[in-house]
Amino acid sequence: MLMTMFHSSLSHFTIRVTENNAPGALLSSLTAFDPDLHENQYLVYFILEKEIANTSMSMLFSINPENGNLYALKTFDYEIEKEFLFHIEARDSGSPPLSSNVTVHIIIVDQNDNAPVIVSPWRAHGSVVEEKIPRSTDKGSLVAKVIALDTDSVHNSRITYQFLQVTDATLFSLDQYNGEIRTMRMFSYRDPRHQRLIVVAKDNGEPALSATVTIKLSTMETAVKAYSDMTEVPLEYDIFSDLNLYLVIGLGSVSFLLLITILVTIVLKCQKPKPSKAAPPCRNSVISERNSTIADSTLVSNDAYWYSLFLAETRKGKLVVRQPVPKGSRYIVSSIPRGTGLTDTSDSAASTLQVRK
Repeated sequence: MLMTMFHSSLSHFTIRVTENNAPGALLSSLTAFDPDLHENQYLVYFILEKEIANTSMSMLFSINPENGNLYALKTFDYEIEKEFLFHIEARDSGSPPLSSNVTVHIIIVDQNDNAPVIVSPWRAHGSVVEEKIPRSTDKGSLVAKVIALDTDSVHNSRITYQFLQVTDATLFSLDQYNGEIRTMRMFSYRDPRHQRLIVVAKDNGEPALSATVTIKLSTMETAVKAYSDMTEVPLEYDIFSDLNLYLVIGLGSVSFLLLITILVTIVLKCQKPKPSKAAPPCRNSVISERNSTIADSTLVSNDAYWYSLFLAETRKGKLVVRQPVPKGSRYIVSSIPRGTGLTDTSDSAASTLQVRK
């Protein structure tokens, strides 16, 4: 409790009130002095009416008119109301009455009543944050960043970060002031694929309040999206990846086969067949010509058929030879070109017929 006496030289008083006070708590006791005697020295205290944000001071504070005790009528919250300024007047009972007033400055003192709130990485209440990072991550790479906010005063809201639990303490480091989690070394084949990190964010109040977040890191063989170092870096594309290499090889093979097919087709079309040599004429063979009628040594059994063959062959300018078959009435008929030097002999007993045009 603060006791204050009015003096003509003092016109301003400061009263500090810790937030979350109980309604009706005594804040201070103000006393004024009047040198007059008897009833003239009897004093009355009251608050000069003033409104703050459409709220009257008489709804926030109360003063005992007889002894000057000042009371708070509500609980104050530093995060909502930080200070109040109003006047208190002391008036005597003389005629005419005399008075004096003083300015009262109420300062609400912060109490560490708000725990930090983790805003990044975001997660539903009580859930685990899951992040994926490439297994080929270099040493010193940023894998996560924890950000917590505290609505208390500047002193109480100062946040520090530390690991509460970590799968491998040699693999990750945590900056206690900015909450950045970085790799201390590269991953090895012995490191488990899943890493569990529990980070606690603690404020600077008395007693200190804290909040925790659980991060489950999964390492991937292929590159996945990771946290950048808060700077924009141009993206690099792997032009010759395995898939692209297979596509290039397949396209090249198809093009090569198509080219070979075209070249073979052109060669075959440009190649001309060589003319075959005609066989030398002989007596008992027929040169293949259009409308040929008699094959080699055609056997004829009647005169009518023989005559029709004779006419057909003589129209082509050929000689037709008919030779009787021994012990029979049939003939062997052959055609030969003219000018072969064929002569009749007594041994052959063959008949040569020639028709001249």
